Amino acid sequence: MPQAQLPIFPEGTTEITREIAFQRKDGEVIYFNGHLPMFVHECGDLATFRFFSSQLVINGNATQIQIASAFGVPLITVKRYAKLYREGGPKAFFAPPKRRQGSKLTPAVLVQAQELLDTGAEESVVAKRLGVLVNTLNKAIHAGRLQKRVLKKRPC
Repeated sequence: MPQAQLPIFPEGTTEITREIAFQRKDGEVIYFNGHLPMFVHECGDLATFRFFSSQLVINGNATQIQIASAFGVPLITVKRYAKLYREGGPKAFFAPPKRRQGSKLTPAVLVQAQELLDTGAEESVVAKRLGVLVNTLNKAIHAGRLQKRVLKKRPC
């Protein structure tokens, strides 16, 4: 006959459910099932925390409300990452963030901007002529998508 495990947790733990608890110790978060450790991650490792807490929800080990109240995070955040886990799996938590492409500096506009910059025009003049912000041009220059022509000074 199977024997039920008593919900006995080590000292200093915080309960998530009757069977699962966590403890912050020495810069790590340790998750326990009863008195047995089941997962560990660093305190500052947000991606792993989101992954594991979402896994607890998806597997039915804890509810979204239990995770939100145990860790003091907004319920909508727990729901958002549970959805991310359902749709993208574990790898979704560790993928680099998607970068947006600029809509103002299209390839055609970049060519025009580079031609104007090559003639020695100032960024403010180029920006006004192309209908973009000076800041947008400066970002493109710093990112290496545009090259600013450096004029040599003539000796007196």
